[in-house]
Amino acid sequence: MEQNKEFEAIIRKDRASRQVKSWRGKLLGYLEKIKEDPSIAKLAHARIYEIMLKTGIRDIQDIDDPRIKRLYKDESIKVYNFFADEFFGIEKTIAQIVRYFHAASMKGEESRQVLYLMGPVGSGKSSLIEKLHRGLEESDLFYTIEGCPMFEEPLHLIPRHLRKEFEKMLGVHIEGDLCPVCRYRLKEEFNGRYEELPVCTTEFSKRARIGIGVVPPVDPNNQDTSVLIGSEDISKLDLYSEGDPRVLELNGALNIGNRGAVEFIEVFKNEIEYLHCMITATQEKVIPAPGRHGLVYVDTVIVAHSNEAEWQKFKSDHTNEAILDRIVVIKVPYNLRLSEEVKIYQKIIRNSDFHAHVAPHTLEVASMFAILSRLEPTNKCDLMTKLKLYNGEEIVEKGRTKKVDFQELREASKREGMTGISTRFIMKALDNALSDNTAGNCINAINVREALINMVKEADLSDDTRKQYLEFLQDTLHKEYLETLEKEITRAFVYSYQEQAEALFQNYLDHAEAHVNKGKVKDRNTKEELAPDEGFMKSIEEQIAIIGSAADGFRQEVIAYLWAANRRGEKIDYRSYEPLKEAIEKKLMTSVRDLSRIITKARTRDEEQSEKYDAMVTNLLDNGYCPNCVDVVLKYAANNLWKD
Repeated sequence: MEQNKEFEAIIRKDRASRQVKSWRGKLLGYLEKIKEDPSIAKLAHARIYEIMLKTGIRDIQDIDDPRIKRLYKDESIKVYNFFADEFFGIEKTIAQIVRYFHAASMKGEESRQVLYLMGPVGSGKSSLIEKLHRGLEESDLFYTIEGCPMFEEPLHLIPRHLRKEFEKMLGVHIEGDLCPVCRYRLKEEFNGRYEELPVCTTEFSKRARIGIGVVPPVDPNNQDTSVLIGSEDISKLDLYSEGDPRVLELNGALNIGNRGAVEFIEVFKNEIEYLHCMITATQEKVIPAPGRHGLVYVDTVIVAHSNEAEWQKFKSDHTNEAILDRIVVIKVPYNLRLSEEVKIYQKIIRNSDFHAHVAPHTLEVASMFAILSRLEPTNKCDLMTKLKLYNGEEIVEKGRTKKVDFQELREASKREGMTGISTRFIMKALDNALSDNTAGNCINAINVREALINMVKEADLSDDTRKQYLEFLQDTLHKEYLETLEKEITRAFVYSYQEQAEALFQNYLDHAEAHVNKGKVKDRNTKEELAPDEGFMKSIEEQIAIIGSAADGFRQEVIAYLWAANRRGEKIDYRSYEPLKEAIEKKLMTSVRDLSRIITKARTRDEEQSEKYDAMVTNLLDNGYCPNCVDVVLKYAANNLWKD
C-alpha cells in the first residue's frame, strides 16, 4: 500500500504541474500573453535555435585538457551543452548546424532552405535529428488554434489589413495564413468573429504526430504524396462537395511538422517528383493542399539526410537544380579522435542492457581500429602516429617531440572520416566477443580483437581493404596493445609506481639543472653538495636514444620547458614533458622487466615470488580488471610479451 501511495503521489504531482503549464482561452487572451512576452510567437527555426542555446555554451579552449590545447591552439570553437553529452568529436559539424539555425532564426536565407546532413552510415546523422526531436518534445508548450489539424499559430487569425497595427502593438512580425479547415470554421462556426476562436497550449510529440513529422523512404512504384500533404476523405465526398474543406485530412508529414520539424529519412532514395513539395515548402513556405484547395502555409524546419553516394548521384543530375539551390549541406563524418571514439562506445554501452565487465583498454583497441580504417595515408607519418596526433598526443622520436602540424594533416585529407568502419560494426564485435565468453561475462582487448578479425574476414570488402584491415588488427594493434600491456604490468609490479616515477623525475631535474647551470646538487638527506651524476642522467636518457653530445641539448630543453611551464602557473610533475615522461616510464619498465617476466611465466613460484605475483594481481584488480580478465591478460603476456 505504501508503494501505491508513492506511485500515486508521482502521478498526481506530474498531472498538477502539467495543468499549471497548460492554458486555454480565446484569441484576445493570447494577444495579452504575447504583449507580455513576444517570444511566445517565435517561428520554428527560432524555436529550435533557442532550445539549442538554453542549456549553455562553452568555448572548447575552456576545457581543461592539454590534448585540446594542442589540437586547437588558439582556435575558438563553441561547445553546445545541448549536444555535449551525446555527440563526441564532431564539434565543428555541430557548430555548423547551430550556425544554420542562428541565421534561419533571424529569417535569413537559411530559413527558406533544407538542412541536409550527409555522411557515411553510422556517423550520427539520424541521432542528431533525433536529438532535435527530443529537444522539441522537452521544450515549453506552444500555443495553437484549438482543433486545427496543423496546430497553427493563432496570430494567423488577424486579418491582413490589421496586421501592421497589431505588429506595432505586440512587437512581433505576423507571418502566414489560416489553413482551409480553420478558414471554414471561422466563417461558418464563428461568423468571422476571429477574436472568439479558442486558443490552447499543446506539446510537441513525435508519437502523437504533433509538430514533428517523419518521412521514410517510399517505394518508387507506390509514391503517394498524401504521405507529405495529406489527402481527401473519400467517405465524406458523399456528404460534401470536392471543394469543401471538411473533406480534407491534413495529416501529411509537412502538415504534422508545422511549428516544428519534418525529417526526410534517406531522402534521395525517393523519386525526384516526390520531393517537389520541398521547393515551395522551403522558398515560399507553402505546400499544395489535397484536391482543389489551393496552397497551405507551413512553418517548419525541413531536415534531410542520406549517405554520400546518393548525394553525389542526385547532385550530378542537372534537372535537380531547383532542389539543390534550396539545400544547405553539412557533412557529418566519422569521429577521428581516439578519446572521443571511446566515449561513443561508453555511451552506447551505458544506454544498453550490456552488463558485462569491460577490461581496461578494450574500448581503446576497438576504437583505434575504427579510426585507423577512417584515416588517409600521408608521407609525413605512419597511420598510428597520425591517429595519436589527431588525439592531441605528443609523439616522441629520438628524444624530441615530433613536429607535425595537425591542421596541415587535416587540410591534406579533405575526405578523411567519410569512409571506414562504423560504430555499429564495432558494437557487433563487442557483442560477439561477449557471446564467446558468456561464462566469464567479460570482454577484453584480446577477445574483441579476435572478434574483429573474424568479422573482417567475413565482411563484404574488397581484397585490398580486407588485407589492410587485417594488417591493422594482426600487426599494428597487436604491437600497440603489447606495449600498453607491458606498462600495465610494470605499474602493477612497481609498488607505488607514481611515487617512484615522481622521485626519478625530481632527482633527474636536480642533476640536469645543476649540469646546465654548471653547479652542484645538494643531497636532500645529508645536505652535502655533489657533482651532477652523469651515470644516473644517462641511464634515463638512453631509454629514448639520447646519447653522446645530444644529452646536453636535451637537458637544456627539459629545464627551459619546465621553467616556462612553471611561469605559466602549470602544475609540474613527471608527465609534464612528454620525452622525459617516456624515458622515466621506460626506465621503470626496464628495472622490473626481468622480474615481471620470470614471475608471470613461472609455473611454480617460491614464497617471495608468490607474494610479488599476488601483489601484482591485487594492483591489476584495483586498476579495473576483474579476476577473469586478469587471468586472460597475464597468460597473453606470458605467451606474447616476453618470448624466451
